[in-house]
Order: sequence, then C-alpha cells, then structure tokens
Amino acid sequence: MSRQPFFYDITLRDGNQSLKKPWNLQEKEFIFKKLIDFGVQAVEAGFPAASEMDFEACRRLAETAPENLVISGLARCVESDIKTAVEAINICSKPRLHTFIAMSPFNMKYVLNKSPEEVRKTAIEAVSFAKSLMGSRGEVQFSVEHFGDCMENLDFVTDTLKEVVKAGACVINLPNTVERTRVKTFVDMVEKVYNALPKDIMIAVHCHNDLGMATAATVESYFAGATQLECCLNGIGERAGNTNMYEVAIALHNSGVEVPLKLSDIYELALTISDMAKIRIPDLAPLVGSEALAHRSGIHQDGAIKTKDMEKGAYRPIHPTLIGRKDDEKLGFTSQSGKTAIFEIIKDAGYPITIQEAVRISPVVKEAAEKIGELPTRNIIDIYFNEVFNVKGDFRLVSFEKLTDGVFNLKFFHKDKCYDIDGHGNGPVDACLDALKQAGFEQKLLDYEQFALDGELSGSGAVAMTVMHFEDKNGKTIISRGKDESTAKANVKAIFNGLNLMRQQ
Repeated sequence: MSRQPFFYDITLRDGNQSLKKPWNLQEKEFIFKKLIDFGVQAVEAGFPAASEMDFEACRRLAETAPENLVISGLARCVESDIKTAVEAINICSKPRLHTFIAMSPFNMKYVLNKSPEEVRKTAIEAVSFAKSLMGSRGEVQFSVEHFGDCMENLDFVTDTLKEVVKAGACVINLPNTVERTRVKTFVDMVEKVYNALPKDIMIAVHCHNDLGMATAATVESYFAGATQLECCLNGIGERAGNTNMYEVAIALHNSGVEVPLKLSDIYELALTISDMAKIRIPDLAPLVGSEALAHRSGIHQDGAIKTKDMEKGAYRPIHPTLIGRKDDEKLGFTSQSGKTAIFEIIKDAGYPITIQEAVRISPVVKEAAEKIGELPTRNIIDIYFNEVFNVKGDFRLVSFEKLTDGVFNLKFFHKDKCYDIDGHGNGPVDACLDALKQAGFEQKLLDYEQFALDGELSGSGAVAMTVMHFEDKNGKTIISRGKDESTAKANVKAIFNGLNLMRQQ
C-alpha cells in the first residue's frame, strides 16, 4: 500500500495522565525530543485546560517544535477549553485543536445526560468555534469518544460527522475507548465511516488495550482506510494501556508498508520510557521484553542457531538489529559496544541496573575492553559493583554509628574538610539526612527501597542493598545504591553515593 501512515503520538497526554507520578516539564521536554528524533509526525502535547502546569508544558513544547511537526492540544467541546488549548499551541507552525464528545447511546444517556440531537449540536458548534480560532493555518480534529460502542447508532454518528466536517474538522478520530469486542467488528465500523466521508478527510483511530488487541485493531484499521494512527510509547495509558507504537510500526513494516519512523531507536526508547514512567517492561512483551528473543526449547534452539545470521529467523518476527537490539542468543561486550549491551548483560545475569546506570559505567567498561578485547561477563559485573556501589567524588563516608534510639553519629569528609555530627531521626536514613542538613548539605529524598542481595551476586555473604531516589537541583531524579551487611550502613552508603552522583551532573 502506497499510503504512508501518519503516526500521532499520545504518550505525553494519554500516557502521562495515567502515571502514578505524571512527568514534570523537564521530563516532558526530554521525551518530546526523543519523539522528534524517532520521527513521529504529530504529538498531542497535553490537555491545556486541565491545569496551569499542563498549559505551560503544552506552550513550551509548541514553542520548541520543529516546523514539520503537528502539535495538538486536547479540549472538551467547551468554549473555555478550546480557547485555552488554542492559546497554548497556536505559536507552533502546525497547530491542531483536538476536541471530542461521546456519541455512544450508553454514554449519551448515562454519562452526558444529553439527547443525541443535543450532542450533535454541541459537536458542530465546538468544531465551528475551534475553526474560527485556528484560522487557515491550524487544523481541527474531532473525536467520537466511545466510537467502538456505536454499533447500534452508526448511521447517526456518520451523519453527525458529515456535519462536523462541514463545520471545519479535517481529521476525524474513531477511538475504541474501551475495547469490548472483536477487532473485525471495530474495523468494519471504521471502514463504513471512511467510505461515507470525503476522501480529503483524514481518518484516525485511537485504540485502548482492554482485551489485548489494540495493536491488531490499529493495524487492520489502517488497511480499512485510517491514515492517522494514535499510539503510545511502551503502550502506556489508562487501564491496560493504549496502542503500542512499536508493535504497530513493526507490523506495518513486516506487511510491506513504508513506516516513517527510526525503527532502530525502538529498543533504547522502550528502556528509557520504562525507567521514566516507572513501569517495568514485562518479560514477555513483544519485541522489547527480555524474553522476546530468547529460546529454551531444544527444537527452537536448533532452528534459531541454524538461522541466527539470516535476516529472517526461524523463531523470531524480525532481526533484532531492526529495532536497535542485540541478539539475545549471544551477547558479548567489546570497545565497539554500547550502553544497551551493558544493560542487557548485567540484567540478564540477574543484577539490578537502570539504563542511566549503564550509561554512567559505559566509559569504564569500554576502557577495559580496549585493553583486552571482548570482556567476560564477570569483568563487566566487577566494574558494575565497583562503579555503582562505590561512587567516587567530593563526599567520603568515614563512619556511621548508633548512639541511642533516634541518634546516630555521622563522620564524613567533603573535599578536605572533616565533619563529625550527631543526627536525629526516626531511623538511620532520617538521622543521616538530618546530620547532612546540619552540615549544609540538605537533600530531597523522594523514595527508597531495601532488598536482600544474594551473596553469590555480591561476591560475599548475603548483604542488604538500598536503592535511593533523590531529586537534584534541576528536578531530575537521581538513583543511587548502597550495599553492606548492615542495613543501616547500606542506607548511608546509598545516600553518599547519591551525593557524589548529583555533583557529577
């Protein structure tokens, strides 16, 4: 098929709103740059009327958007929402106002408490108002929320959309807001709307993954006439998530469709979003899961080995390098390898690591590899323990001892100055932070976790490991680790490793 799919990213809006801790502006800007590099054609920046923070984020992304990127702001069919969204995004070269209302019989009756004619009137007036503000430069997108539940009133929906198009909408979005039934049923509905509307109108789909079929519904909708595919990085989103962009892109690629995305970015992008969203990638996740390219069955192993150097493998959908992934059947590290290989080797060996930690230790691992060639896994693990659990810097812990309940003595050096302070708190973490605050080194601790680290992994007897999450002066989250036979000292070592890490930024 010669028609190129139009990838409309909803990670910063639909994905972000589902997170336990939504991203701040700095984090949104970081992901936005990743999306630009990845090659998406449109980004829904947020819901500007939701909060001042969301408005400022949308405004900032619109200001920095490249000329060829559509920036969309979401608004209900409410004039104040629409005005706010237009104000937030209208500064970019390609602004789009995205408004929506539900048209399923169930939602009109029980959620909106409006008659179908009232809903139709609201939709037409909202699109007309939005178009009057956007002018000739901007676009208006209209979404039929809960379109997947509109089987029994599809004629009403189609007739309404014809009027909405006359009012100024150039993109019609048909969401499977809650996935309830067969993919074919939804796709047939999309095709009926596509056939009923003028061919210069772009049809979009926005599928949720409640039954695990969002990718299939999105891909098949493309072949039924939908051009705009609304997807999320890592498939994050409300409930079971939104359509996973990587899966859609590769499914289309494998079907012979030209996909305008940098597919080789997929694996690293997935790891980055997992870290930032604090949502683990399932081991069996398609394409990017740790087990997605692993083989344990003897028959599978035989087929995989015989075809491992071929573009098409006996038991894999793609060659791993297509998405920037190292083949899991064999991983080695040389001076030509990168942070992703470090991450995979250490993680597959059973050690806790983030992609940021892999980036941090990469220069040391590369230096070692330049001297001896391909590094054995044991050498990489030794570097990992030395660099992650013993971060060098201006702060050096001397001792940390309990004096009485709630009182601990902390001795440490900052550069050449020695500090000897009694800290007070509910436990060792509070007391250590209190002592540092007295010394003028107040830290913002976001969270911390404690684990038992297997002695076989740590190279000694069973020890405690602490993982700390700090916020630095720029609002960025810093992860640090500490290990010791004493839980209290593991906590303090993690704090001091964090202090040194923050001063390396």
